[in-house]
Amino acid sequence: MNFPIRGSLHRHGEGCRTVPLAGHVGFDSLPDQLVNKSVSQGFCFNILCVGETGLGKSTLMDTLFNTKFEGEPATHTQPGVQLRSNTYDLQESNVGLKLTIVSTVGFGDQINKEDSYKPIVEFIDAQFEAYLQEELKIRRVLHAYHDSRIHACLYFIAPTGHSLKSLDLVTMKKLDSKVNIIPIIAKSDAISKSELTKFKIKITSELVSNGVQIYQFPTDDESVAEINGTMNAHLPFAVIGSTEELKIGNKMMKARQYPWGTVQVENEAHCDFVKLREMLIRVNMEDLREQTHSRHYELYRRCKLEEMGFQDTDPDSKPFSLQETYEAKRNEFLGELQKKEEEMRQMFVQRVKEKEAELKEAEKELHEKFDRLKKLHQDEKKKLEDKKKSLDDEVNAFKQRKTAAELLQSQGSQAGGSQTLKRDKEKKNNPWLCTE
Repeated sequence: MNFPIRGSLHRHGEGCRTVPLAGHVGFDSLPDQLVNKSVSQGFCFNILCVGETGLGKSTLMDTLFNTKFEGEPATHTQPGVQLRSNTYDLQESNVGLKLTIVSTVGFGDQINKEDSYKPIVEFIDAQFEAYLQEELKIRRVLHAYHDSRIHACLYFIAPTGHSLKSLDLVTMKKLDSKVNIIPIIAKSDAISKSELTKFKIKITSELVSNGVQIYQFPTDDESVAEINGTMNAHLPFAVIGSTEELKIGNKMMKARQYPWGTVQVENEAHCDFVKLREMLIRVNMEDLREQTHSRHYELYRRCKLEEMGFQDTDPDSKPFSLQETYEAKRNEFLGELQKKEEEMRQMFVQRVKEKEAELKEAEKELHEKFDRLKKLHQDEKKKLEDKKKSLDDEVNAFKQRKTAAELLQSQGSQAGGSQTLKRDKEKKNNPWLCTE
């Protein structure tokens, strides 16, 4: 069967033919298939709450999701900014949601607030890096990977009624390229309605003048263009949070009781809580997830890969495949490695030569010292030999003198004995000699 052809035939990716169908095929059920698959897998949504301690971040989260999240109250004595992350499994009808709430503990409590934004930026980048590493794995399991990237940042502004603090402007400026920022005025019942209107205008003016890009609800979808366009004009939202229910009329409603009256959380005449909940959860949650992936994560990914040397085009603006980029980087790395090896080899040879020269010099000094000691030893030995010879000569002379003295003594003894014998003999022969 030949079908009439509408449009022209294009080849090599320039276009395609449009043909009519003669009957039902069935691919119109693709949206239902996608919905069923998404519902079975569940969804995840990650919210970052940034604001000073005591602005009601935890209370607002409890109010938004109509539950009580477990958590420890933060104090004002933190030495630095810490990020506390908690993940919860929520179920509404047949839809499951893995909700992660990240709060900034100690934000704005330090005397020196210069680097208060750094832990927040590092945390957001760490989630991007974890997702990028999962993407770059050979065996990826992204369908089962718990996406921890921040989808929305609720920035809590103190209800001063005057202007934004420098800390708020600096922090939002550092975060606007990394996360979808939704500014909200916390505890908005602290200022009057007229002051609140002026405060909103002042905040918007300061954000624009300082070039801070906040999240704008999308208006390209006709089904939500009208409501999103209207809600963009209400930013920043002035909200009130409360988990306490009071009986107002015949209904139990979340409200805050004051001596002068009652503030109803879900009354749009009292605050913008309902607007925030509708825009954040019911209307634009998927767009926040999509913007995080297609805008903020893609920017981080591109910058990271460019730092690593990957490019889409070569210097001639021709397409550059990932394989070519990898081969080029590999060759560059091998060249640098070979160059470093050569430098290390030359350095090693140079150090060996220097060490040999040092050893030769040390050996020369040792030889000179040995020669000096040897000469000194020989001189001392000669002196000792001369002294020994002198002593031997003295000993020999002494022995000669001793011998001569002993000889003389012996001769003297013999001479004396002969004279005594002669006198005795003469006495015998001549007795007269005894009388004399």
